[in-house]
Amino acid sequence: MKFTFLKKSTEKKHRKVKVGLALGGGASRGIAHIGAIKAFEENGIDFDFVAGTSVGSIIGAFYASGKSANEMLKVAKSLAVKDIRKSKFFMPSKTDGIELLLKENLGDIDIKELSKPYCAVAVDLISAEEVIITKGNLAKAAAGSCAIPGVFNPVIFDKMHLADGGLQNNIPSDVPRYFGCDYVIAIDVNSTRGGGTTSLKLIDVLKTTIGIMSKSNCIKGYSDADLVIKPSLKKYKSTKLDEVDEMFAEGYLAALDNIPKILSIISKKPKWAYKKKYKDIDDKKPIII
Repeated sequence: MKFTFLKKSTEKKHRKVKVGLALGGGASRGIAHIGAIKAFEENGIDFDFVAGTSVGSIIGAFYASGKSANEMLKVAKSLAVKDIRKSKFFMPSKTDGIELLLKENLGDIDIKELSKPYCAVAVDLISAEEVIITKGNLAKAAAGSCAIPGVFNPVIFDKMHLADGGLQNNIPSDVPRYFGCDYVIAIDVNSTRGGGTTSLKLIDVLKTTIGIMSKSNCIKGYSDADLVIKPSLKKYKSTKLDEVDEMFAEGYLAALDNIPKILSIISKKPKWAYKKKYKDIDDKKPIII
């Protein structure tokens, strides 16, 4: 994929500001993304590009398809954990449940068929590189972005073995900038990640290990965002779907508190030139398909 970066000398004087939305991972806590989207809708805030990691790739796909927050909430409230993860603990599950969720609600479509530019962020276990997926089967791409090692089997996609994008980029704030966004609003639904555990159970050890790894790569997500919305979700388990309304409300209130800041950001002038690291993207870019 070839990138063209904007320059003041060639750009129209009154170019429309492009604003990206980056939705982070956090398993069932991702319900809070829907609440935030509800607050955006009520205040007339729309985004030009959406990037999602893990559960953020699922919510991002719904948003990019044109689904409203109320429609997403209805789907979320109809789900049970067994609909997503079919196998018992200690046995990785296939991602069939995730794929079915997307196919039943959005269709068995290509990413290019979405109403809004979108990408799912994953990691290719063969090359050990971050992958930004902008085309191909939507359900497979989002499932690959959600494939937490030890919880789900890797997803075979375009000769790659995809695993959860949170292994390298849990809050993909940098990604919308690759596609011309001037400003990026990010949502972190797992801001308390990285805590320890006294348990020696395999599932607890895996969760803690992944949390520690993702905490370090979230530093980039915070630094590349113009604003990070952080719903208070510590008391909600990331493996349960029992408190959907409560997590939705936390996301809604957190976004609502930040509406003045968001409106201030998106009312700024477009950036005529991107930071040097984005100009040099050809040397440092992840795999983009």
